[in-house]
Amino acid sequence: MSDNITVAGVSVDTRHWIGGRRVASAGTFTDHSPIDGRALGEIARGGPAEAEAAVAAAREAFPGWAATSRAERARILHAIADGVEKRIEELAIVETTDNGALLRSHRRGVMPRVAHNFRFFADWLLGLGHEDFDTRGHTNHVSWDPAGPCVLITPWNAPLMLATWKVAPALAAGDTVVLKPAEWSPLTGSLLADIAAEAGLPAGVLNVVQGYGSEIGDALTSHPDVRRISFTGSVPTARRIAESAAANLTPLSLELGGKSPLLVFADADLDLAVDLAVEQYDNAGQVCLAATRLLVEEPVAEEFTRRFVEKATALRQGDPRDEGTDIGPTIHPRQLEKIDGFVQRAVAAGARAVVGGHREEGQYYAPTLLTEVAQDSEIVQEEVFGPVLTLQTFAGEDEAVRLANDTRFGLAATVATGDRERAERVTARLVAGTVWVNCFFVRDLQAPFGGSRQSGVGREGGTWSFDFYCDLKNTVTAPKGWKRDHG
Repeated sequence: MSDNITVAGVSVDTRHWIGGRRVASAGTFTDHSPIDGRALGEIARGGPAEAEAAVAAAREAFPGWAATSRAERARILHAIADGVEKRIEELAIVETTDNGALLRSHRRGVMPRVAHNFRFFADWLLGLGHEDFDTRGHTNHVSWDPAGPCVLITPWNAPLMLATWKVAPALAAGDTVVLKPAEWSPLTGSLLADIAAEAGLPAGVLNVVQGYGSEIGDALTSHPDVRRISFTGSVPTARRIAESAAANLTPLSLELGGKSPLLVFADADLDLAVDLAVEQYDNAGQVCLAATRLLVEEPVAEEFTRRFVEKATALRQGDPRDEGTDIGPTIHPRQLEKIDGFVQRAVAAGARAVVGGHREEGQYYAPTLLTEVAQDSEIVQEEVFGPVLTLQTFAGEDEAVRLANDTRFGLAATVATGDRERAERVTARLVAGTVWVNCFFVRDLQAPFGGSRQSGVGREGGTWSFDFYCDLKNTVTAPKGWKRDHG
């Protein structure tokens, strides 16, 4: 088997990156493109041995990287960002081929954001600090100390962007990293290893291993030398990771699923509200933050639905490499089956598909809107992670908030209203880590990001990321007791 595959003209090494060198495995798994189902190549399939080697490399590299000055760490992170920017086109076409998201989005938004992730945390590191404060004449000094090797497990829906959202702050904090990309979209993680090495990141500081969670993931999350675990993915997988990490009391950051609401009040700009609703089909609905539950106030529900159907049916679904495509494929046949199962069970239970409700040829699922759904139904309560929305109506603020909060999730919420005071009242009552008012997906790395309830544990962004990836220390110094002054 060749160690390299060519994807859209780009050479990608299929081996692991451990301790500054490429490492093969005895076994492999096949990576397929969701665009047409074709096999892209055989990827090294790691297990306990590769997990042990990667953690050992991270452990060995940790003292040197932790002792590296903040300025030098920041310089290297900026160099990684430079490398990303030089290869935006390559990264974009490889990731589109590997996970099916729109090429235009990768070129214009996602890959530039990858570079920004490194630059932001490099710069934030240089300003990280807390003013010393006094306690009865004693001085308190707060410091952020590197914690150690980190295991970062990332999802398939935005592989490189979400990976670097974790990798960048971990490296900035002085930690070393073992990154395990999702097996359905592993290729840009391998390219990141090349970019980081070219930027001068020392061997062992970033390790990238591939494989299945049940084989290599468990070995990583249960390892006693791992000091932090960050995971983005499903609730069931998070439970297994938490159980695995419990024996070592390894701190966890978990960004999990969502079943977010979009609340449309009768006083909202209806065209804006419809645009926000249709935007939830982005990335074929494979977005954890997506507001998949449309809650519309009764007086405007009929008109909202009419306008939504008109706009949604005009979306163009097809090859994500085509500039004119609005919705690409579902990541994997297994995910397609899951989506269709949700929809067919909902219809059998009485839901009505006013848009879509069926598969298209290949790995494509038609953008779908289901009405006449019960609040306690599976389709309203469970995350589908596909281009499937539900629509319910409400009679006033109290009912809107009750419906919005009535799931086990609490990742995000979106509110469309023309009344500023109403917006303040409603957002104060919503259970969500992020709330958007008359907008969607406006993100700033300075802001805390994470979920409430079963949508996650912890927050990332700005200083919150460093709080997780570091051991915070408070040093209290007495004003007396010095034998001599070295001033």
